Amino acid sequence: MGRKEAIARSVVRAITRRRPTQGRSANRLGRILALFSAFFSLYQLPLHKIRPVEFQNIRSEHWNVNDDDYVAAFLNEERDGAALRAMGDMGFSGSTFFSTWNQQYLVKSIPRHFEHSFFENDLVEPYLAYMAQQPTSLLVRICEFLGCTDRALGRTLRMAPSHHIVMENIMYGSEKAEDGWEHWDLKPTSYFYPERDIADGRLTSDATKDQLADEFHDKIVLSDKDAKAFVAALERDTKFLADHNAVDYSLFLVRIKSEDPVAATEPGPSNTEGADAVPQNPPSVPPLPPSWRTGVPSSDGKHIFRASILDFFWAKHKIQPMLMTLLIKTWDLITGHGPMSITTTPQEYRERFLKMCLEMIEVKDDA
Repeated sequence: MGRKEAIARSVVRAITRRRPTQGRSANRLGRILALFSAFFSLYQLPLHKIRPVEFQNIRSEHWNVNDDDYVAAFLNEERDGAALRAMGDMGFSGSTFFSTWNQQYLVKSIPRHFEHSFFENDLVEPYLAYMAQQPTSLLVRICEFLGCTDRALGRTLRMAPSHHIVMENIMYGSEKAEDGWEHWDLKPTSYFYPERDIADGRLTSDATKDQLADEFHDKIVLSDKDAKAFVAALERDTKFLADHNAVDYSLFLVRIKSEDPVAATEPGPSNTEGADAVPQNPPSVPPLPPSWRTGVPSSDGKHIFRASILDFFWAKHKIQPMLMTLLIKTWDLITGHGPMSITTTPQEYRERFLKMCLEMIEVKDDA
């Protein structure tokens, strides 16, 4: 079994595992064999759900997610990890990505200790409370948090990620469409990026530079009402993140071409190809249509947009970010390059992030 298949199997088993019965838990030999197997696991780590009751509550009570449907997304006629599709290793963090067979959910690993410890110890409780109070939030909906706390060789040797999140997939529906879907992972580009800015990027491979933030060279054309609602959500969400010391998050923007510009601007469900891809089932049912999580039509009728704020796991008060900040400040005294997105202050990052978003919006109401 390969590395990705083993990781996928461990995720699926953690999601679909039922609590052991009293008889099974009393099987001492079985428990000893299980612990022995877990210790020598290199890739298939023994994962468990972190705060399962709280995540189950927000899924069912606030996001209208049926538990049976949720578990079914991680199962098919085959066994174990076959229900997850590997999406490769992405980004500088070494994260692994998987999609459920129905494309409703993504599984992303959080391999770096300072990131998953920040989410577990500092952010998860306020995040769940905030998301329960803000149904129109742009923060990605995290439906599950998995972790390995047992002794295992794979965890000790860092051969497999010890923590994962399950989150909604706002690209849901793209597999059914032949074309017309575009997406960007956007961060403020005015920061210092060593891969891009040292020696004009000549010291770094194109593959590495391709992992940097995208640039959106166009406009999100919105009505005045939709633009104000979008900006208000951005301001609320980024204030929440800044209040909890988070930086380096990104805006994931999806643009779907509308085949019927007239229908795309009409209220209610649309008959366009893009709108047909809008999910009708949890977790992506909008609180009130239209929703940035499922599709907001542009005011000119040409596109349908989705957006979500991702990757808010870099916290300024953790040891590694503090050391990185010190290093970059020292480097800046010599070069004058300025801060990186991971070493600036939470408030300063928020201001640049909001400025980036505002510059992409064009208000254009119908005549």
